[in-house]
Amino acid sequence: MEGARKWWQELAGLVLPAECGGCGSTRTVLCPQCRAALSGTEPFRVRPAPPPPGLPAVHAAARYADEVRAVLLAHKERGALTLARPLGAALAGAVRVGVREGWEGVGVGVGEGPQPPGEVLLVPVPSARAAVRARGHDPARRIALAAAGELRRAGMPVRVAAVLRQRRAVADQAGLDSRQRLDNLVGALAVVPGGARLLLRGGAVVLVDDLVTTGASLAEAARAVREATAAATTATSEGEQMGQMAEPERALSGEGASAVYVGVTRERRQVKPFGAREAGGAGAGDVLCAAVVAASPDSFEINRN
Repeated sequence: MEGARKWWQELAGLVLPAECGGCGSTRTVLCPQCRAALSGTEPFRVRPAPPPPGLPAVHAAARYADEVRAVLLAHKERGALTLARPLGAALAGAVRVGVREGWEGVGVGVGEGPQPPGEVLLVPVPSARAAVRARGHDPARRIALAAAGELRRAGMPVRVAAVLRQRRAVADQAGLDSRQRLDNLVGALAVVPGGARLLLRGGAVVLVDDLVTTGASLAEAARAVREATAAATTATSEGEQMGQMAEPERALSGEGASAVYVGVTRERRQVKPFGAREAGGAGAGDVLCAAVVAASPDSFEINRN
């Protein structure tokens, strides 16, 4: 009987969380007070000082301190996976604000009611493979999936596009200053083959992570996205031009008239930081921004305006 009771208690500990991820209150994933600290305020624009080159606009749901810090560490380092849903809800709020302001930056008024044009793509900043193996999960990707679920339930067309990969080993970022972090990460990320075409189909691309400190990781992710989409856009343009040239040459050669040459018809666009707009109006790939669960108050000038 005693053994059965102990077995049941251990099973209940797996199903029902032993304590709040933020303050340690018993038998709750996240108590009301810690939930309010995580997502009880309007997400805000954050900007590191100094900002790394190429950093897109970043919105955070909360300040990285006290209960919020405890929740993020419990999820990332201690495997408290039940915290992914409340963390995803917080991230979803930052995504909404970032996408709305992004479209406003390219001249498309979204407001609070209508949904933004096109599908929103959430692109998680990947953890190092060794870190994923050690933790048993990729925190940013897991939170991104939870955020996507929240946003879809609210009616926003969104999916997670895990198209970034590390292409070289990087040193542990802990203890590095902003300049060292930037040097450590430059050229470290790349978009997987075929990923750029997916990014160009999206209405907005949102880089997502659990935490931002100096902004180096998000700046490197943005560089990789811009580089890949620029190359894909150039390839599309060249293919279209070759198709346009081939058709009259084919006709002049006197070959069979049944042959039809079809150029690439997808609109040629490149993902840009929001605030820039192409001639001809806004459309797919016009918005690139970032959203995180939390931002370090010591490293950021926080502007709520």
